[in-house]
Amino acid sequence: MLMNQTEINQQIQSLSGWTTDGKKITRTFKFKDFVDAIAFVNKLVEPAEAAGHHPDLSISYNKVTVNLTTHDAGGITQKDFDLAQQITQLAE
Repeated sequence: MLMNQTEINQQIQSLSGWTTDGKKITRTFKFKDFVDAIAFVNKLVEPAEAAGHHPDLSISYNKVTVNLTTHDAGGITQKDFDLAQQITQLAE
């Protein structure tokens, strides 16, 4: 079920470093180098597969930008926030 803008704004406040444009939630993670960035991406595979929800990723040397949206719902759902929380924990 799609979230409305009020629900999105409330939830995004509890996720440090994440932002939203109303259609997706986004965060860029910065690592020491490319190897660490790729190691982080590899850590995302298991939780994404388990959730049946896959982030859009962009890798630029030591930075990984994660975009989450529920494509089949056409916007942001609770699935996006649940996976964002797991991704945040993996980055710590």
